[in-house]
Amino acid sequence: MNLWFRLIRVVIASLLAPPMRWDEKIVQHFRCWPLDLDFNLHMTNSRYLALMDLGRMALIVRGGLGTLMRRDGLMPVIAGSMIRFRRPIAPFERVTLLTQVLCWDAKWMFIEHRIEHDGELKCQAIVKAAFVGKNGTVPPAELARSLGHQQISPPLPDWITQWQQAELTAGGKAKS
Repeated sequence: MNLWFRLIRVVIASLLAPPMRWDEKIVQHFRCWPLDLDFNLHMTNSRYLALMDLGRMALIVRGGLGTLMRRDGLMPVIAGSMIRFRRPIAPFERVTLLTQVLCWDAKWMFIEHRIEHDGELKCQAIVKAAFVGKNGTVPPAELARSLGHQQISPPLPDWITQWQQAELTAGGKAKS
């Protein structure tokens, strides 16, 4: 993460915002600054992912996961992402980042990020994440129970199941 000033702003704003449930969306606003640009003079692909890191940071703080991380020595890890770039983001353009937990299985949380401008989708990503402690991965249902959230995931969409299956067969080495 190389967005230190944005990170500080996100953490402070998240600490001041009300706590949230996992079924709520986090809404954040960012602007595309000159340092976010690539040689085509639009936001570089890696910056989209960096902004999404900030969305997950807000989710960690507002969703109570930060407290569990400190208390239980957990670390968030990203195992995969699926991203689709729809439209470029121009210099100085203001965008909205929407972040929410879509669903989870026995090991992974699936988090959606949407970057929009005036309601137009610019980019969408799904991130496969987990929280790892000294005894391994903590099941998301256990995290939810610890936070007083719904312990049963919304149904996994077929395309997430297909993504999981594709990872299992890609190279024969991926683990679910």
